[in-house]
Amino acid sequence: MTESITIIDNRTGNQLEIPIVRGGVSAAEWQKLLPGIWFFDPAFMATAACDSAITYLDGEAGILRYRGYPIEELAERSTYLEVAYLLLHGELPTAEQFEQWKHDITYHTFIHENVRKRFLEGFHYDAHPMGMLVSAVAALSTFYLDAKDIFNLESRNKQIIRLIAKMPTLAAAAHRFSVGMPFVYPDNSLDYCANFLSMMWKVAEPRYEAHPTLVRALDILFMLHADHEQNCSTTAMRVVGSSHADPYSACAAACAALYGPRHGGANEAVIRMLTQIGSMENVPAFVESVKQGHGRLQGFGHRVYKNYDPRAKIIKRTADEVFAVTGKNPLLDIALKLEEIALADEYFVSRKLYPNVDFYSGLIYQAMGFPLEMFPVLFAIPRTSGWLAHWVEMLDQDSKIARPRQIYSGAEKRDYVPMDQRS
Repeated sequence: MTESITIIDNRTGNQLEIPIVRGGVSAAEWQKLLPGIWFFDPAFMATAACDSAITYLDGEAGILRYRGYPIEELAERSTYLEVAYLLLHGELPTAEQFEQWKHDITYHTFIHENVRKRFLEGFHYDAHPMGMLVSAVAALSTFYLDAKDIFNLESRNKQIIRLIAKMPTLAAAAHRFSVGMPFVYPDNSLDYCANFLSMMWKVAEPRYEAHPTLVRALDILFMLHADHEQNCSTTAMRVVGSSHADPYSACAAACAALYGPRHGGANEAVIRMLTQIGSMENVPAFVESVKQGHGRLQGFGHRVYKNYDPRAKIIKRTADEVFAVTGKNPLLDIALKLEEIALADEYFVSRKLYPNVDFYSGLIYQAMGFPLEMFPVLFAIPRTSGWLAHWVEMLDQDSKIARPRQIYSGAEKRDYVPMDQRS
């Protein structure tokens, strides 16, 4: 039996049966019965704007899969570059495919000298690293003019490799500039995450060797952040990309969305909250104040997840491994106490407020030495592969240019009044 719904226009008595396909109903079918009547859905809370085969997310069950692969298995057994290949190509690479992919990414990590000398160094000395990254990504479109040939597959693949390869270089350069340290060139003998840490922290040593545990932790965090279905920044990538803008411009728009504190600043908000609480003894009082409507429990709850975020479980284990190397983040005990009290409180459990990916990721980044200003930048680096996967999928689907409708609530027709006659 085909699942369906029936809609009835009570004004005319006309009705139409619409099939339910993969959990959705077609708005085009709706329009057959009710032309000119729009769904009013602010923030797209109940609207599917695309058909995607990249990421499966079941918020009620706490499930996240990339191309069908559970995030738990990928985080345990895979690497970020392999996951990036999976997102973009739909399948895990063979050994030969991965070696070529890794080689291409590694040897495109350098940025044009004019990007660094003429562009990045033109920012004010205290510019925010994320603001620099947004601008630098957009500027790349002026250095690679072939990027506008988006239907040339060879050119398209070249831009994809360039973006994934150069994001860590741009990110590290933005940080170094913001703290007054000299630029560090990529070291192509290092893997993706180790190379990024080298560009971040190298001072005068001939070769920077990051601790393997920290490199692996960063790789896991990058895998967990690689994609997450139709979030704000991914939607921005698709919307701008639907105009057939080049991938650098579309990616810059996605970065700009991530720059907002509601999206890319969530783990920073957790750190600020834990710092404000100050000690384990203050946690019960803080929880009570949240229940009374004073402030928010940052890092708990999610727009989509109504269960424990599967990424949070992975990060919690990763945090233990990182702290064994860096020493325990002093805020960890506060975080653990906060989680313990909140998960035992019916107020939060009944509202399905469970820890999300941001609750522990900030603690790890802070323990590794990253300043708060770098948190959204660290989000943008791995999410680039997910953004690009959606951009490619959108182009392959020949998606129409994004153009939502609105419910007009303004004034009715009015006649123009000359300025000297206005009251």
